[in-house]
Amino acid sequence: MKDKIIHKSAELFLTLGFKSVTMDDIAHEMGISKKTIYVHFPNKTKLVEAVAFNLFDTICCGIDNICDTAPNPIEELYSIKMFVMHHLKNEKSSPQHQLQKYYPQIHSALKFKQFEKMHQSVQESLDHGVETGVFRNTIDVDFISRMYFTGMTGIKDNMFFPPDKYQMEYLMESYLEYHLRAIVSDKGMTILNNFIKNQS
Repeated sequence: MKDKIIHKSAELFLTLGFKSVTMDDIAHEMGISKKTIYVHFPNKTKLVEAVAFNLFDTICCGIDNICDTAPNPIEELYSIKMFVMHHLKNEKSSPQHQLQKYYPQIHSALKFKQFEKMHQSVQESLDHGVETGVFRNTIDVDFISRMYFTGMTGIKDNMFFPPDKYQMEYLMESYLEYHLRAIVSDKGMTILNNFIKNQS
């Protein structure tokens, strides 16, 4: 039952927002009493925390699978972007922004875990790209992996990129291309251009 509550809550939080959804809403959607939810989660904050970290673990597993099977580091990053967008429901309710605003402690803890995971994953991807000649061998891998994380979190800031002006899909797509064009070799540029051409 605990897993079912987390799964349904994640669906509602990502669609409607962390703030909007109440414990009553979740109970009603699941056809259970609110008391049943409180057996597993003493309050909404604990439920939000469980949902946030469960979603993080699910996305991490998916990213690991993509990294193991992607044909090259360029397509790997695009596949990860699609996977994350799918799991975050295209971020229609700005979950990161709401988490930061209403649950700052959970947001801070999650952001640190995200950085650890992304920093390691992007470093490995960059190293692989350099080894295979897709990325330039002069790039500073540690610096670029940190910049990539900073950029990916930065585009989710509603103050700089208001949702009524920029769709998250567009922001992620544009930032990814911006990032890759800065580090690819001639060989990588050919792969990137062909990939973008085939996507359009």
